[in-house]
Amino acid sequence: MNTSWTTRLETLNQGGQACVLVTVFATKGSTPRAIGSKMLVSEQQSYYSIGGGHLEYQAIQLAREMLSANNNQAFIKSFSLGASLGQCCGGQVEILFEAFSPPVHNLVIFGAGHIANALVPILQQLPCRTHWLDSRAELFPDSIAANCQKIVSTDLVASVERLPENSYILIMTHNHQLDQQLCEAILRRGQYSFVGLIGSATKWKKFKLRLARNGFSQQQINNICCPIGIPGIKGKLPMEIAVTISAQFIDFYNRQQQTHTAAQNSLCQPTTVGKLSSIIS
Repeated sequence: MNTSWTTRLETLNQGGQACVLVTVFATKGSTPRAIGSKMLVSEQQSYYSIGGGHLEYQAIQLAREMLSANNNQAFIKSFSLGASLGQCCGGQVEILFEAFSPPVHNLVIFGAGHIANALVPILQQLPCRTHWLDSRAELFPDSIAANCQKIVSTDLVASVERLPENSYILIMTHNHQLDQQLCEAILRRGQYSFVGLIGSATKWKKFKLRLARNGFSQQQINNICCPIGIPGIKGKLPMEIAVTISAQFIDFYNRQQQTHTAAQNSLCQPTTVGKLSSIIS
């Protein structure tokens, strides 16, 4: 089996990018590529080739229509390589289209300090879409990964209402008062999957008292995890803290994925359609 496409598929999956695997399923007569030739198509790029020309152009267009429609139903389409496609091969080819939509977790980071700057490069290799917010544009690195959105906002608290539903939220700003305001705004809004607050046990004890005084129930307060990271792992360096925060996130989404079907979890396994096993062997 050619492993290059599986490696690329895994890379796209880890980056949270949906894609379509395009496979030459069957051929008749003269065709540009043999049975089993593959191409991967994402929203922005295509990888490998099924022969070029108008056939490949149409295949890319169909693949992107699948992505835009969130269509995960595999299908086979037949193409005649004659005048209609402007190709002189004269044969016929059947193309299998399979969409792979990895589970994407929206992860929100408030604050662009040292720990966040250590954390984001780790997250770029995980199946998440990161929304990174701070009011200080100069703290963001010059370049960030494709699965990370940099948001410079002068009103971080107001931005809470615009966050994706069921986000995994990390609060790690430079200001304790701002952290408190963000906690309150997030608890009021709800619709989150996790809320983590950076800080010591002493900081959290004070925050809990203030939250209770401001009318939040004990159940709401208990939904905030502080300190964040895997308990028991010591270390105060930004990278040490970033690693344990990312480990906690990995544990979280792995627990979620256990509820998915085996087909949804095995994103690198092509759909079994008829004689597909002979195609990829």
